[in-house]
Amino acid sequence: MKQTLFILGTCITGFFLLSAFGGDDSKIKLVEKVTKKGNEIIIPYERYVLPNGLTLIISEDHSDPIVHVDVTYHVGSAREQEGRSGFAHFFEHMMFQGSDHVANGEHFKTVYEAGGTLNGSTNTDRTNYWETLPSNQLEKALWLESDRMGFLINSVTQQKFEVQRGTVKNERGQNYDNRPYGLVEEKTAEAFYPQGHPYSWLTIGYIEDLNRVDVHDLKNFFMRWYGPNNAVITIAGDVKPAEVITLVEKYFGPIPRGVDVKPMPKTAAVLDKDRYLSYEDRVRSSQLNVSWPGTPTGTPDAIALDALSEILANSKTSIFYKKFILSRIAGREVMFHDERELAGMIRFSVTTFPGTTLAQADSIIKSGFAEFEKKGVTDEDINKFKNSTEVALMNELSSVRGKASMLAHNFTLLGDPNQLTHQIAELHKLTKEDVKRVYEKYIKGKHAVYLSVYPPGHPDVVAAADNYTPPKHRTDIPESSEYKNLSYNKANDNFDRSVKPIAGVAPMVKVPDYWEQKFPNELKLIGVKNDELPMVNITINLNAGHRQELTSQAGISNLTATVLNQSTKKHKAEEIENMLDMLGSSVSFSSSKDDFSLNIMSLTKNLDATLKIAEEMFTSPGFDSTEFSTEKKSVLESIANAASSAETIANNVFNKLIYDEKNIMSLPASGTEASVKAISLKDVQDFYWNHYSPSIANVVVVGDVDQASVVKKLGFLSSWKNKPVTMMTQTPDAPNANKLIVYLVNKDKAAQSILRMGETTGLKFDTDGEYFKASVMNYPLGGSFTSRINLDIREKRAWTYGVNSQFASDKYNGLFIVRAPVKINATDSSLVDLITIMKEYQDKGMTQEELEFAQKSMSLSDALNYETPRQKAAFLKRLLDFSLDKNYVKKQTDVLNGLKKEELMQLASKYIVINKMKILVVGDKKVIYPGLQKLGYDIVELDTNGNPVPVK
Repeated sequence: MKQTLFILGTCITGFFLLSAFGGDDSKIKLVEKVTKKGNEIIIPYERYVLPNGLTLIISEDHSDPIVHVDVTYHVGSAREQEGRSGFAHFFEHMMFQGSDHVANGEHFKTVYEAGGTLNGSTNTDRTNYWETLPSNQLEKALWLESDRMGFLINSVTQQKFEVQRGTVKNERGQNYDNRPYGLVEEKTAEAFYPQGHPYSWLTIGYIEDLNRVDVHDLKNFFMRWYGPNNAVITIAGDVKPAEVITLVEKYFGPIPRGVDVKPMPKTAAVLDKDRYLSYEDRVRSSQLNVSWPGTPTGTPDAIALDALSEILANSKTSIFYKKFILSRIAGREVMFHDERELAGMIRFSVTTFPGTTLAQADSIIKSGFAEFEKKGVTDEDINKFKNSTEVALMNELSSVRGKASMLAHNFTLLGDPNQLTHQIAELHKLTKEDVKRVYEKYIKGKHAVYLSVYPPGHPDVVAAADNYTPPKHRTDIPESSEYKNLSYNKANDNFDRSVKPIAGVAPMVKVPDYWEQKFPNELKLIGVKNDELPMVNITINLNAGHRQELTSQAGISNLTATVLNQSTKKHKAEEIENMLDMLGSSVSFSSSKDDFSLNIMSLTKNLDATLKIAEEMFTSPGFDSTEFSTEKKSVLESIANAASSAETIANNVFNKLIYDEKNIMSLPASGTEASVKAISLKDVQDFYWNHYSPSIANVVVVGDVDQASVVKKLGFLSSWKNKPVTMMTQTPDAPNANKLIVYLVNKDKAAQSILRMGETTGLKFDTDGEYFKASVMNYPLGGSFTSRINLDIREKRAWTYGVNSQFASDKYNGLFIVRAPVKINATDSSLVDLITIMKEYQDKGMTQEELEFAQKSMSLSDALNYETPRQKAAFLKRLLDFSLDKNYVKKQTDVLNGLKKEELMQLASKYIVINKMKILVVGDKKVIYPGLQKLGYDIVELDTNGNPVPVK
């Protein structure tokens, strides 16, 4: 019998095994176990290694009946070679296209049908794939992930390859080329890093590189990087470790070890001078981006650089906030340390108001640093940063996905899943001297890249004349030798992998046990005690959102919220922020379509002090005239800037087409330039006090506090005097058209076209009536990734990054809407396919298989709906908003499971009527107009505000 000797090490959180000698190399090995002691902030887990090199991390958490599976491969765009950029991300897309035992499209279908959700992501340093499902569906996730790890290559076809190549191009168009300031990241990386540096290109890659690669490249990439020894699978949630180990050994154990993967060297950028460069963008406001070399992730200086950024720029008391925002020079300024595995970058960005050049902004930045050198760092600065950072770390632990992602990230990039403990220890050790030291080391007198973004025709506003041109991206580099002589070795299973696992017994899903109370002033309170984290979230909601505005005062609710986030009668805005930061709390006003809200977040131990500040902000707003002018200017500038976004134009113009001009919903929630300009400080005061009544309010509480305690703490609300509030009369929707009309908004040089199709339905929100049933009916059409329109426009045609349709309803009205950003030269073809698919669906309805898929997916996914504080709060608010009881979920499920195809076909015929729909296209007219004209529909051209363009 073999003897096994373990060398034990101590750990403040439990124990870990440093190494094992003489063990059986054919068995899975426990490497480390971390447990929680007392109230420490930590993620308990066990870490194992399989004989093939795969790392397994298990975090047992029975607080909700769900499980999260994350498979992270230590390969991102940094592992690519120059001239083959974008391949790591492209490969992420290919991993969803089926494998030997999972047909194309079945990955999504299997997870959705099991009530789960899924996705993947790629960055410079790693690629991950994940599923969150009801806990009885764990085996299906492992079957899916193991099959694409071990059995992908033979399922790859040229057709799949071409479709996903097109999809990635559309993603680049949507998120980079067609977005204001969308090329800042790419141009900064090109100028910041030397040619060939693994961070000198973005993860999305260059179009010319994507055009050049082929299936051969893809297969080599898989064989080089996707071995189990270059991966970690992290499983968090309602699981038992022994059962997880058995399943992981079954599905992943037979997969052969891949090619060895060595760590990449840390390669910081070195700048020999200040590099100035600029580019013209379709924007209204100029933007200056300054970047200095920083430090890689996990180094001792990283936390101090985070603190430096926060102190310099990211609070109302910071130097740059005062110099740019309070001085009305800019509408936005932000600073952060972008730390990655191989190198880091310290970044500052400021978007100026017209009238300020970027040279002036550059001068202000330098004066800000000079002021910082004189002022230094205070104990208060350090304490605020420590408190806010610790709370932010805790917030990441509110879901099993957050826990699993943190464990996987820390192990992959730093070799230690338990970095959270180290981060908190480093945070507590942080001193003023550390922050001053990193300023001297990384910024003072150091060279930087200065990237100016200027509006069309205004190169005169740049920070300085260009003195640097990045080297041209090389495309003639031969394939690296590491991709030569690779072989594909299939696993030898002792089970039939083609058989999809059967789910275990479904977990009992319980809606949160909640309490309700009503104060004598009729204020309704509802809450859930949730002690998973020592935190409390409280929201005071007033029915005073965008819907309660006059059309002449559109945007007043939003403007009121921004003003109330400033000073009170007793304290200046920066004093309030200081008090909150010292507590690690946040209190802020916000506005939405229906609500005007005060949002409160606090550590349980600091709840009393936080509520005292919240009471002051809620009952004694300062309504300072100077602050009002500043906030109003920022809102106006934001509205003006929005005109450069094709997506924003599409949203605003479509609302104007759908709603009657007297309906406030025809106007954006932020307001128009004319409406906001007309709003006075007195208007804002009147709007707030006219709606300041418990008669139209409710309070939602979620967190580590019981009913009796929190009701007592909220006592100031019980003395809130009730008064009647005049609510706005709801205006009917605009009439639907009698024939199909295409409305066209020209957006010169747009990289994509934005399509909107829709009609008003008259369907108000319900949980088991026609609105709910229509939503079920829409699920196979456009309500999921596997829907008909997405499978056609994205997965078959490669004309979009994603398309969807939705029935959207509230208390007052409802509409059916289709959203699709599409390839510019496929605008007319996309429209034809959408109309064809919807007409067929209207005529024939769904199949029985589609109905059963929708029923399973929508009913089983309920297990995922109550995990986080945000989800619990949304559930409670829905109960109040629509006068529901918690049994509505069961009733809804019963209705869902009892639906018949014939009933849903009638709804399709009734509510998906193409000839009544309004169709909007926002794109480059000179490119798309000829194709649209050939379709034979009436075309009405509108400007970016939705007004008819005179016919010339």
